[in-house]
Amino acid sequence: NGYDFRMINAVMDVNDKQKTMLLPKLNAYFEGKLAGKKIAVWGLAFKPNTDDIREAASLNNINALLEMGAEIVAYDPEAIENVRQIVGDKIKYAKDQYQAAEGADAILIMTEWPVFRTPDFELLAKTMKNKAIFDGRNLFETEEMKQIGFHYESIGRKPVMI
Repeated sequence: NGYDFRMINAVMDVNDKQKTMLLPKLNAYFEGKLAGKKIAVWGLAFKPNTDDIREAASLNNINALLEMGAEIVAYDPEAIENVRQIVGDKIKYAKDQYQAAEGADAILIMTEWPVFRTPDFELLAKTMKNKAIFDGRNLFETEEMKQIGFHYESIGRKPVMI
């Protein structure tokens, strides 16, 4: 009927921007040089315990990182095949979160799967290039991350800069 839904459009725009809130932090960490960096993406599904990727923040972040020249290795307990149908072989897929993180410059956490809540940080420290985690689900306590020596940035909390 010709009505201008500015408020609804503004809300939808803000919601879309929320999906990629960590990208500026990740980009700043690498001083704008994401090309060639290996980013492990933990979680592809919209939410845990599902393979649903409709409206999944992971897809927005993967596409943006690919445009910046990053290499993506992703793991999700359920949603890999659904993402593979959309993204194809533009990214690599891992059999578990540790394989995804092997040699990674950083981890980007997109879904709060229980398996991601208690990782083996010692193993990650040994196998990653950089001990850097960008957590879109606030899975870890900042003080713990500081104590174990990881660079850790999350949503709405003070970053741990190592």
